Amino acid sequence: MSQAVGAPHPPDRSFLAEVKDAVTPHATLLVIGVLALHLLFIASYVGALHDPRPRDVPFGVVAPRAVAERTVTRLAGLPGGPLDPRTVADRAAARKQILDRKIDGALIVDPAGTTDTLLVATGGGRALATTLETLVTRVEKSENRTVRTVDVAPADTGDANGLTSFYVTVGWCVGGYLCASIMTISAGAARSTPRRATIRLAAMALVALLGGLGGALIAGPVLGALPGSFPALWGLGALIVFAVGAATLACQAVFGLAGIGLAILIVVILGNPSAGGALPPPLLPPFWKAIGPALPPGAGTWAARSIAYFEGNAMTSALLVLSAWAVAGTAITLLATALRTRRAGP
Repeated sequence: MSQAVGAPHPPDRSFLAEVKDAVTPHATLLVIGVLALHLLFIASYVGALHDPRPRDVPFGVVAPRAVAERTVTRLAGLPGGPLDPRTVADRAAARKQILDRKIDGALIVDPAGTTDTLLVATGGGRALATTLETLVTRVEKSENRTVRTVDVAPADTGDANGLTSFYVTVGWCVGGYLCASIMTISAGAARSTPRRATIRLAAMALVALLGGLGGALIAGPVLGALPGSFPALWGLGALIVFAVGAATLACQAVFGLAGIGLAILIVVILGNPSAGGALPPPLLPPFWKAIGPALPPGAGTWAARSIAYFEGNAMTSALLVLSAWAVAGTAITLLATALRTRRAGP
């Protein structure tokens, strides 16, 4: 009996079956995870970078005692608390503290005249130096004084905005988690064993040495975008690549393929906007300012700037952070793989 004209056609069972096979609970969870990651990406970057303002910037004041105390009090009382001022003995001490990365700027007050001197360091980020100059100029103008700016650690001509340290660090981080991700999703990744985990970590170490070398060559001798010790940059790059790669392998060893998403969350979504690249730490909101130094992009950017512009000063904590990620990533990868293999049996 033929179907009546205008009657609805029965559903295509083969098509529905294909849809059912494609939209599995596992695939649905992956899609939801990707959606969450991209929304977190937007929230993190916009949240960190949309409203830059100085908060508690370490700042020195050089002046005779009475004038220095009065100036410190005035600067400390600015609305919003942009500066964390403290007295410094003299101009040489202020310059040294900037190069030691203990303060980000200093005001040298001339009690005999009406023109003061502002010391800044564009090598630590032009955005911060410009913000300090604007802020101090406004304060000085309200006192009928003027200010001239002296850059004690200027960004290189090939690194006009002081961002090369951040970009090369991001490149090293990307190399670390992409290499580790490729190894974990390659053939046999689901059947990881302690021996395979060891081989992957060894391969990661080799990639780190080559990636650190390549990044230091490109940013340094090839493009002339980053000054400083070439061997130090190479070593730093190798440490960053391995730290991020080992952390990614550890996340995968514990959480499976979902661990790659966790690595992206840590390094890209949380790490990059809090690294102090486009906006140095004193210009970031409190949350990103707090987490930045503990994550590989932030520690790497700080160390790269120290090598390039601050005579290698104040790098110890950053190197310890990167080493901790490398050691913890290695240990967790080996331990989690061994436990999984033992549970699976022969």
